[in-house]
Amino acid sequence: MKIALIGYGKMGKAIKEIAVQRGHEVVLKIDIGNISQFNDVTLAKANVAIEFTTPHTAFQNVMTCLQAKTPVVCGTTGWLKKYDDVKKYCVENNGAFLYASNFSVGVNIFFEINKRLAQLMAKQEDYAIRITETHHTEKRDAPSGTAITLAEEITAYIPRKKNWVNHIAENPEELEIISERIDPAAGTHKVKYSSDIDDIEIIHEAHNRKGFALGAVLAAEFLYDKKGVFSMKDVLGL
Repeated sequence: MKIALIGYGKMGKAIKEIAVQRGHEVVLKIDIGNISQFNDVTLAKANVAIEFTTPHTAFQNVMTCLQAKTPVVCGTTGWLKKYDDVKKYCVENNGAFLYASNFSVGVNIFFEINKRLAQLMAKQEDYAIRITETHHTEKRDAPSGTAITLAEEITAYIPRKKNWVNHIAENPEELEIISERIDPAAGTHKVKYSSDIDDIEIIHEAHNRKGFALGAVLAAEFLYDKKGVFSMKDVLGL
């Protein structure tokens, strides 16, 4: 498989290493220094693109890939107000698109555990709920896309939580997400239910970027010969 990397920072370099190990070829690397080379002609060399850039560039990057008829895997978070626009364009133009707030296999299993725990805790109103996410200081968005996914799963199953906030919650209907930026930190997410009697806590801690990079390459392998809009649940059969 021939891969275009849209964004060649630390994550892009980790993805390249994994991709090459798995027998793939990286035929295009786009970063801020060669953005003029990001076009239909260069994308035509690739079977699939993997996009990891910034919240303010991700939407246009994904659209550029779809307009070039190149399947695209996107792992950039913080741009999802335009997700429905991408989905609509992809479906109407018979494209291929896969987005995930986190490509780690472990995190996607963690999402499923989070949903089940929320179901079990739905009627336990004596428990306060908090999400804490810790990342390195170079992470551009807060809260993390992973934390938002966790929060949306919880609010879907626990009716007393109407929405999430990125600060200490003052309203009992708010689900608080606390964001911490500390170096070095690959990424830690905690969901904690606390009462006067006991605490219940689930934690996912990434040790390095390899899990995210492997998941992104697995997603690209999955998307290679498909049409439609997908997620990591499809890749992992969850």
